[in-house]
Amino acid sequence: MRKQKKVSESYVIMTELVLPNDTNTLHNLMGGKMMHWMDIVSAIAAQKHSNRIVVTASVDNVSFAESIKLGNVVTLEAKVTRAFSSSMEVHIVVFAEDIPTGKKVMSNQAFFTFVAVDQSGKAIDVPEAIPETEEEIRLYDGALRRRQLRLVLAGRMKPSEANELKSIFDLKEDQE
Repeated sequence: MRKQKKVSESYVIMTELVLPNDTNTLHNLMGGKMMHWMDIVSAIAAQKHSNRIVVTASVDNVSFAESIKLGNVVTLEAKVTRAFSSSMEVHIVVFAEDIPTGKKVMSNQAFFTFVAVDQSGKAIDVPEAIPETEEEIRLYDGALRRRQLRLVLAGRMKPSEANELKSIFDLKEDQE
């Protein structure tokens, strides 16, 4: 039987201060720097879940809802949403806070996928992720559809094989 770990055991919080070297000419945090921080926090969450070395396999749509300004404190929260054989989906939520004004906004969120590997770089099995809260269950339930979409877009799965993804559209076999 596959080992199990609670989703909450992978939870990571990382905090960064936006300094001048992190910003563009408009004094906003550069997108590449944000993605760098997101990759780090999500890799730590995947490592906590798998107790293994992990490599980034994919990054889903990273959208920027709010700009992050010079001097803001950035808080990144990450946790594994679901584990497959050797891969894990990690959800990241990013908040920006202007401490002097007390204004805090959610600026970004994304899903990253990691694969656990052994010392020679070969993929290795990971524990099953067990969701407990309503949010964890919601993210867990949607993970298979997101995985199938990633695989279809990468050309690693035929759209006709993506049964969970097709169920969103309630397609019948004769309607395809």
